[in-house]
Amino acid sequence: MGEQRERLARGEWYLDDEELAGLRRACARLLDRFNRAGSDEDDVRAGVLGELLGGLGEGVDVVPTFRCSYGSHVHLGDRVFVNADAFLMDDATITIGADTRIGPGARLMTALHPVDDHDRRREGWERALPVVLGENVWLGASVTVGPGVTIGADTVVGAGSVVLDDLPERVVAVGVPARVVRRT
Repeated sequence: MGEQRERLARGEWYLDDEELAGLRRACARLLDRFNRAGSDEDDVRAGVLGELLGGLGEGVDVVPTFRCSYGSHVHLGDRVFVNADAFLMDDATITIGADTRIGPGARLMTALHPVDDHDRRREGWERALPVVLGENVWLGASVTVGPGVTIGADTVVGAGSVVLDDLPERVVAVGVPARVVRRT
């Protein structure tokens, strides 16, 4: 494992390199197979997910098209449903609890770039923070979840919301940025 990959794994600032680019290309090749599989080729898609993801529970359903960065940092619990056009930017670990439902066009983003250090941003420095969704979470269509966010169990996030801070369990949150509007 090279220096930049080790820095990525430790959650430190890192620069992209050929090793990381190669891992993303390998992921993209598997995603090509997954997304090209015919509508009745569930076994093909399940096999690809088994190769691609770091953890895959029982009864998972991922609808094409599906995108992720590395795949190996994604862990899906039992009976997770991921609707079409989801993108899981798994530069850091993304853990999704059992029975969670992710709406179409959702984005789970782990990457950060320097905000105040313009030179380092220009040079391409980045780091990644994990995203965690508890059990039985529901993300509506086109929800974006930012780096380092944890969403508690049984929480619902309304369509189009942008979640930049942790959300507790058993709430409904909506908006940009997402705010808790009620407890369930």
